[in-house]
Amino acid sequence: MAITDIPIFSMLRTRLSWAQERQRVLAENVANSDTPNYRARDIAPLKFPDPAKVAGANVSSVTLVRTENSHMGLGGLGASQFQTSSAGYDTRPTGNAVNLEQEMMKVSANQMEYQAATALYTRSLGLLKTALGRR
Repeated sequence: MAITDIPIFSMLRTRLSWAQERQRVLAENVANSDTPNYRARDIAPLKFPDPAKVAGANVSSVTLVRTENSHMGLGGLGASQFQTSSAGYDTRPTGNAVNLEQEMMKVSANQMEYQAATALYTRSLGLLKTALGRR
């Protein structure tokens, strides 16, 4: 079996390629921040198949249950006190719609995702080497 056939390595390699391409697009946005009529672009989020559908019906879901009254409630999970705006960027008189602060936030988030994927890839390789007895 080749290392490319192992699902975790395939998914991580896809994630790394996606992050690399997104970094290129975000860098273009920053570089063209003063170009007239330039619109910021981004790459669609990476979607992996649902693990329950891939593995079949033998995978059960995990849910949180409040077992005692002293435990915290589940009402606030996932809800944010901040609102997000999906409206377009403000356009300057030159027609440019790149928001540098927003782009730099995307760049830093992309960098963190890339570092997390490389750390997982490295750890997975380490586990594989340990399993093969080569550590």
